[in-house]
Amino acid sequence: MLAGCADDARDDAAGGAEGGSGAAGGFGGALPDTDAGVFPTPTCVWNQAYQENYAADDLAGILAGARECYVLVDPFLGADVQAAIPRMREAGNRIGCYMSAGTCEDWRTDFATLRPACVERAWADWEGEYFVDRATPDLVAGMNARIDQMAAWGCQMVEFDNMDWTQDDDLRAEYGFEVSPEDGIAYVRALCAHARSLGLGCMAKSTAEGAADFDGLTVESYADDLDWWSHDELQGILDAGGLGVIVHYDATDCDAVLADYRAAYGPRLSFICEDRATKAYRHFDAR
Repeated sequence: MLAGCADDARDDAAGGAEGGSGAAGGFGGALPDTDAGVFPTPTCVWNQAYQENYAADDLAGILAGARECYVLVDPFLGADVQAAIPRMREAGNRIGCYMSAGTCEDWRTDFATLRPACVERAWADWEGEYFVDRATPDLVAGMNARIDQMAAWGCQMVEFDNMDWTQDDDLRAEYGFEVSPEDGIAYVRALCAHARSLGLGCMAKSTAEGAADFDGLTVESYADDLDWWSHDELQGILDAGGLGVIVHYDATDCDAVLADYRAAYGPRLSFICEDRATKAYRHFDAR
C-alpha cells in the first residue's frame, strides 16, 4: 500500500532537479554531518511537504516554532524553501528533503528526462504522477541529480516517498510496470547509497522493506486505517535507535491517538497530527 505524496500545491511548484544502501546506525549519530546535533527521540516533527486535508506547515511557522526538530520540506517547490533551509538549521533542526522515488511527477522541471522510465497512464489517485516502470540509468542519474542539489541546499536527510510501489500486486496489475519488487528495493537502496556518499541520511517512507539500515521511517495514519503498516518494521527502526515518525491525519483528538500509538510502540515514537478543529498540524515533544 502507498500512503501519500508531496504537497499538493502543484500550481506553485517551481523547482526542478539539479544535481543504495547505507551504513547502519541510529538517526543523527550515523551521519558524518552532525552539526544539528544527535537527536534524542521522540523529537518534534514539522512537515511542509505532505498536505492531506488541510494546509501543511508553512515556512514562517517552521522558522518561528521549530527548534531541534525533524523538519521535512520539499525544496523543489521554490527558492523560498531553499533559502529557508540554512535558517532552519541554525535553530538546531535536522532537515529532511522530500523526493518521490517511485513516480515521475509532471510538475517537476526534470519530468521530460524521467518520463521515459515511467508507465504511460497516470496514477488515478494523484493527478500528474506516473509510476516508475523501469529503473533505467537515466532515471537513476536524474534522481541522483536531485539528491546532489539537496546536498547543495543544505538538506541533511532524504525522505524517499512511494518507495514501496513495486511491492503492491494490485498496482502492478493495474499499471503494468515491469520493475520487480527486488529491483525496486535495489533501486531505492542505490539512491540511498548516493545520498550517504554526500553525507546525507536516508528516511524510508511507508515501508522498511529493504531499508532496515536507513536512519528512520515515516508512515501516514488515518482514523479509519490505523497501524496499517508492518508493526515490526516500525518497531525495529525504533529499537535500533532510528527515527520513527507517524503522521496522523484529520484527528478529533490528537492526544488520544498519540497515547494509543505510544502504548503500542513505546516512548521513542515521534508524532505529528493534523487537527480537525484547527485545520493545521499539531506538533508534540517540543524542546
